Amino acid sequence: MATNLIRDEGRRETRRRRHLEALRNDESQTRTIEHESVSREQRQDQLREQAFARSAIDALGEKDRTALLLREEGLDYHEIAATLGLSVGSVGTTLSRARRRLVDIYESLVRERDAQGGADVA
Repeated sequence: MATNLIRDEGRRETRRRRHLEALRNDESQTRTIEHESVSREQRQDQLREQAFARSAIDALGEKDRTALLLREEGLDYHEIAATLGLSVGSVGTTLSRARRRLVDIYESLVRERDAQGGADVA
């Protein structure tokens, strides 16, 4: 009789461990799914913002776009001036105005999207 009680207790303990392990696995899977969902949403937001930025860059005039892209590539003012046919002294002004135009265009695109209820414009 004592042996049967010990066996029964062992079986209950084994079932309890399996149950706890199954619960841990379920919880782990739930966390993974939630994390993937958040990551997916964040990635979609990033892609949307990149599309807006790309649309804003595309809407710039050729000189502004080229000046900003050359500077982003690491070219100095002398190299940008030579490429665009500008004086070195005017490169800073050109870049500053191009940045301001880029921001204005981007903000305009965001306002359009928000006015449409958040639908994608890009």
